[in-house]
Amino acid sequence: MAATDFKDYYAILGLNKTATSDEIKKTFRKLARKYHPDMNPGNKEAEARFKEVNEAYEVLSDPEKRKKYDQYGQYWKQAAATPSGWPGGGATNVDFGGVDFSQYGSFDEFINALLGRAASSGGSSSSRSSKWNYSSQRTGTGGPAGFGGFEDFAGYENRSAGGTRDTEVTISLTLGEAFRGTSKRVATGEVSIPAGVKTGSKIRVKGKGQIDPYTKQQGDLYLKLEVLPHPFFQFEGENLVCEVPITPDEAVLGASIEVPAPEGMITVKFPAGMRSGQSLRLRGKGWPKPKKDERTDLLVKIAIVPPKELTAVERECYEKIKANRTFNPRSTLNQMVL
Repeated sequence: MAATDFKDYYAILGLNKTATSDEIKKTFRKLARKYHPDMNPGNKEAEARFKEVNEAYEVLSDPEKRKKYDQYGQYWKQAAATPSGWPGGGATNVDFGGVDFSQYGSFDEFINALLGRAASSGGSSSSRSSKWNYSSQRTGTGGPAGFGGFEDFAGYENRSAGGTRDTEVTISLTLGEAFRGTSKRVATGEVSIPAGVKTGSKIRVKGKGQIDPYTKQQGDLYLKLEVLPHPFFQFEGENLVCEVPITPDEAVLGASIEVPAPEGMITVKFPAGMRSGQSLRLRGKGWPKPKKDERTDLLVKIAIVPPKELTAVERECYEKIKANRTFNPRSTLNQMVL
């Protein structure tokens, strides 16, 4: 990676290196909501910022990755890829800038050269069965300059054992992509992801891993999936949950309102007397169940929101209600005195 490719993850989040984990999480949620693709349809600049924000958070929210990043700067990924933490016995002032990557025929050769391992077929048996990891927090092209193609995933793990190479990639999906299913391009080609996956889901794609340079056999590809945060929908167990604001008069009288569901707006009728925090359960309107033509439920939580500004007529009506109100929700509080 050239020095000009280095990304300052703290600057991307607008934080300094002393930021706490809570500050990082709070800032990430704010920026993720601001730049989320669902909030900025068709806005390529917002999409790029969203990917940068997620990339920064994935590193800075992980204590081990953040430690490597703080210690090694632009070469933290190479450092994380080695058992000892950094090539050359842990030296902290090694400069790999200006490396001519064109001299390497593959990323394997570069890693072998970087770690001082034998790359030829005449190498030791231990080097042939070794395990190495390359962690890229990018959702775009990953890896050093000249070794692009690791796209749409955040991690890359390659094991050479028993004559095959299994590859694991972590793919980040928007909630919409995970809901509907999608296709993603990885180093070995196009892969299909079914509807209804969630963070932590794994998919095995046979024969789509890396080709072992010694046996020429191709391993399997394992997709580890991560669903990015959404500004409106969240998971509550197997169900989807969202919070919908209603006005005080709607809470008192009941109403029919339009509510977002994953596939579009739907009309929901709720009874009079709803309280903040209560939920309506919309059966079969939640998340797709894998391998089944069924869906979980959507829980619509109610939040009563009073108006910040009132017209003269509205204020007069509220004053009349106040003057004639018979209901006192605090009537039993005097019994709570010790």
